[in-house]
Amino acid sequence: MTNTGKIYIVGTGPGSEEYICPKALAAMNQSDVIVGYKKYIELIEPFIKGKELVSSHMKKEVERCQEVLDLALSGKHVSLISSGDPGIYGMSGIMLEVVADKAPEIEVEVVPGVSASIAANALLGAPLMNDFAVISLSDLLTPWELIVKRLHAAGSGDFVVNLYNPRSKKRIMHLNTAVEILLQYQSPETPVGIVKNAMRENQEVTYTNLGEVLQHDIDMFTTVVIGNSFTQMINGKMITIRGYKK
Repeated sequence: MTNTGKIYIVGTGPGSEEYICPKALAAMNQSDVIVGYKKYIELIEPFIKGKELVSSHMKKEVERCQEVLDLALSGKHVSLISSGDPGIYGMSGIMLEVVADKAPEIEVEVVPGVSASIAANALLGAPLMNDFAVISLSDLLTPWELIVKRLHAAGSGDFVVNLYNPRSKKRIMHLNTAVEILLQYQSPETPVGIVKNAMRENQEVTYTNLGEVLQHDIDMFTTVVIGNSFTQMINGKMITIRGYKK
């Protein structure tokens, strides 16, 4: 019987070596092949030497997972990489589904990474000090009507809201609608943090408020963190008050 390999589903965080967990580096170094979206492969290539690198374009997720499985079935250890954390809008879910459906005997290990929301939180101060929601505005895989429902739920629940994929070249107005919805529950003065390319080259951190957030340049590489009724700007940092006694 042919020995099978192992699949690591690895979160590479923002992409630079200093923000990748040691376990993620170890998993990639233990792998024969590293597979991922072209941009993510380019980010890790400088510090992953001597490995076979396989890249593909967006919207090829299922094909990518099948390729990873085929490599593991051939006896190779494979790292499937995602930026941020692989279990937060990453590759963990579909890879685990493919393995369960076609080769459940294959060993799979998920290795966490620093997500965009966590990176943005650190750069802004401490906006996620209490309950928060993470909502992607991309309706590629989730119906827009459901996203709208979730925005209302987060707003009515007074959650701090992290918006992923806030605006693309084709999807211009989704962010406007999201802001309109949240303004039904929060003051226009509510603090908002805009973080572009978090902990990467060309990083930008901007503080604004909910009434003025749409005046800023926001794209797919941006995380928008919208405060709740307890969020304040204190000493130049965005902080959600949790209730500790000073």
